[in-house]
Amino acid sequence: MAASSFRIPTVLSSEELMDKSFHRASKISKKGNDALDGKKKTALAKVTASGDIVVTALNNYVKKFPRMEKEDDFLPELVDLVIGIDAYKKSLGAVNWAAGRADKLKDETLRDIRRSKDVSVIEGAKSGFYGRLSSYLRQISDDLLFLQEAKNKFRDLPAVDPTVPTVVVAGFPNVGKSSLVKSLSTAAPRVAPYPFTTTGIIIGHINDDWRKFQIIDTPGLLDREFDKRNDIEKQAVLALRYLTDIMVFILDPSETCGYSMTKQMALLDSVKKGFEGIPMIVAESKSDLIRTESDNLHFSVETGDGMPELTDAVMSPLRRMFRERAAEEPTEES
Repeated sequence: MAASSFRIPTVLSSEELMDKSFHRASKISKKGNDALDGKKKTALAKVTASGDIVVTALNNYVKKFPRMEKEDDFLPELVDLVIGIDAYKKSLGAVNWAAGRADKLKDETLRDIRRSKDVSVIEGAKSGFYGRLSSYLRQISDDLLFLQEAKNKFRDLPAVDPTVPTVVVAGFPNVGKSSLVKSLSTAAPRVAPYPFTTTGIIIGHINDDWRKFQIIDTPGLLDREFDKRNDIEKQAVLALRYLTDIMVFILDPSETCGYSMTKQMALLDSVKKGFEGIPMIVAESKSDLIRTESDNLHFSVETGDGMPELTDAVMSPLRRMFRERAAEEPTEES
C-alpha cells in the first residue's frame, strides 16, 4: 500500500481527548422513577458516553496507523528512517494498552453503579472513573503527541506502492534518466517528496494492458557512491532497495552529462554493491551522439534508436514478476 494512501485521523492530545469526553458527559441528564433512579441512569449514561469516546478514539488510532508487518520491506525501513520504528511501535502499543484499560474500567464502573442503591456510592464510582480515565490518558500523553507528529510525517512520504512491480532508474544527473522515465510512462510522471533528496523522487506509471507497473527516478539518492554518503543517506538507499524489483542503470558514453566514464563506472560498481541480488539492466544513452562497441543496450530517447529493445528488456521481467505475484496470491477457496 502506498504510504500516502493511509487515512490516518487527527490524533488528539490527552487533554483534548479528556475535554471532549467530559464535555459530552456534562450535557447528559436522565430522568428516573425517583431521585436514586435518576442519579443512577444519569451516571450510567455519563460513564458510557465519556468512556466510549476515549475507547473509540484510541482504538481508531491503533487501527488506522499503518502496520509494520515485515522488517525487510520498504515502508518499515522508511518509517524507521523518518519516524523511528521502535518508538512508533511503542507508542501504538501504549495507546492500545490504554484503550483496553479504559474499556475494562468503563465496564467495571457501570457494573458497580448498577449494583449500588446509594447515591454517594454512585457519585463516588463516577468520579473515580473520571479520575482513573484521566490517569490512563496522562500516561500516554507523550505517545499521543508522538503519533500526531508521525501522522504529519506519513503525509510527506512518497506515494509509491510497494506491492506493484517497480523499476528504479539510476545514474548520474543529465545522463537521460528523467527522459527515459517520461518515455516509458503512460502518463506524465509526478514529482513526490522523499526524505533526503533535493527535488523529490520522480514517479511514472506504466499501464500494460490490465497490468500496472511503477518506474522511479531518485535524484539525490543514487547519484553518488554509497561509501561517500552519511549514515542517514545510506539508510535512505537501503529503504529504497526494498522497493526495487529491477534496476536500470544509465551510462552516458558521450560524457555530455559532465561526468567521465571512469566516474560513471565507479558509481555503477557502488550501486551494484548496494543493490546486490537485484536484476540490473545497464544501458548506454545518447546513441545518436556516440555508440560504443560494448555489449550494453544502446538507446536514444531523442531519436527512438534502441528504445524497442530497452522497453522489452524492462517489460519482460516486469510481466514475469506480475504473473508470479498473482500466482502467489491466495484464492477465495484457500
